[in-house]
Amino acid sequence: MAGLGCVVLFVGAMFHLAVGYPLAAKAISASNLETGLQTGLRSSFLLLGCVWLMLAVIAMAGTLAGGRTGRAVVLFAGLGLLAQIPVWVGMMGWFVGNEMILAASVLMVAGGLLLKSTS
Repeated sequence: MAGLGCVVLFVGAMFHLAVGYPLAAKAISASNLETGLQTGLRSSFLLLGCVWLMLAVIAMAGTLAGGRTGRAVVLFAGLGLLAQIPVWVGMMGWFVGNEMILAASVLMVAGGLLLKSTS
């Protein structure tokens, strides 16, 4: 279950980077924001996708490793994602990206709770 959550997070991050980033970058470039703000927004969007990719890989390593440390890594990653959902929904409302990350975090937390804590 935790591994499935990692895969969902990985796929969500890839959609964010491959589909969302070009659209967001185009919209930001067309805006009347200062150049510094445009660069910052594009960088933030790109960095969020990269962080999700790293988190998916790290959580998958924890899932495959098992044991106490692996369980802690998966739970930390899943709970960290879960804590971000209310902020995103409050700022942007519900959409497929938030729902994918919510599904990934719930799967990771549930799977982390089911991992055996002993090696």
